Amino acid sequence: MIPPIYETSIFKFEKFEDMMKALSNEEAGYLYSRGNNPTVRILERKLAALEKTEDARVFSSGMAAISSAILSFISSGDHIVCVDDCYSWTRVLLENYLRRFNVKTTFVPPKAEDILNAVRENTRIIYLESPTTMTFKVLDLEKIAIFAKERRIITIIDNSWATPVFQNPADFGIDIIVHSISKYINGHSDVVGGVVAGKKELIKHIFENEFLIFGGNIGPFEAWLVLRGLRTLEIRMEKHFSNTIAVLKFLKSHPKVKEVNYPLDVDNENYELAKKQLRGGSGLLSFRLNVKKPEQVVAFVDSLKVFRLAVSWGGFESLVFPTLASKKLREQFGWNLIRLSIGLENPDILIDDLAQALKKV
Repeated sequence: MIPPIYETSIFKFEKFEDMMKALSNEEAGYLYSRGNNPTVRILERKLAALEKTEDARVFSSGMAAISSAILSFISSGDHIVCVDDCYSWTRVLLENYLRRFNVKTTFVPPKAEDILNAVRENTRIIYLESPTTMTFKVLDLEKIAIFAKERRIITIIDNSWATPVFQNPADFGIDIIVHSISKYINGHSDVVGGVVAGKKELIKHIFENEFLIFGGNIGPFEAWLVLRGLRTLEIRMEKHFSNTIAVLKFLKSHPKVKEVNYPLDVDNENYELAKKQLRGGSGLLSFRLNVKKPEQVVAFVDSLKVFRLAVSWGGFESLVFPTLASKKLREQFGWNLIRLSIGLENPDILIDDLAQALKKV
């Protein structure tokens, strides 16, 4: 019923021939847990099945997965196109780190037309988030994938927001899907991890290069904890979604709220496209406070009693993160944008908490 935890770093061989075979093809067997581990492999196969892909590899963090997926398909002199509303550390990798190796990135607004127009002759990767990180814009994945395949450009998408429960980018032709499994896939705020999923040949390429070279593998115990999380992923996501719709309705009706960003809001500009690509929504949204001073944002977040002030998202507990706290984010999105991660608590309790905090503004 419950997968065992193979808490081991090495595996013994009965015969010389067995060892020689394992050394010649580490992907196919068990040699050293930096490569394959039985507990981790169970998780990888389940995640591949959920994403409707041929294979997957699990990493020790979301950034380990993202970095490996990108680095595996670029060389010096190459070009990348990326949505500008992406995870902050993805942007650091593309904007700062890769520049050292003469790899340039063009960041564009989250619209399919802008992405396609930014492609150059030396573009090797189109990196996507849909919905995006802070404003939750939705991209036409099929249109981008068709364009990229005609030009032999690799498409990579971070699907952490929707999870495989509500979106399968492979259905629209996207090559590689990455997740921070620290978020909804694990769902308990007690594991840091990432995954890369795609066709077997692409995942094999990543495994034989960045995965083994950089050693960003997850441990078997952490993999076992994520397997535990998978058992409740679907019912958790449904609850996150229903809670978020309730909170969304409250925020939209409040005079201290200027705008709300959620792709499955019927008034959202991307609603029709979101309905086409998403089977449901997660608990992540953002809104702008209708205030004149940054001090009012501070007053709001400090007055919350149920929402916890923290980074990340995807666990049981509801969280709040204001862009005001980050110099880079407030420069990019303004100081009055607030991201909420709606958890699994009673929605009435969450709404009451937001209501009392908004009175302090």
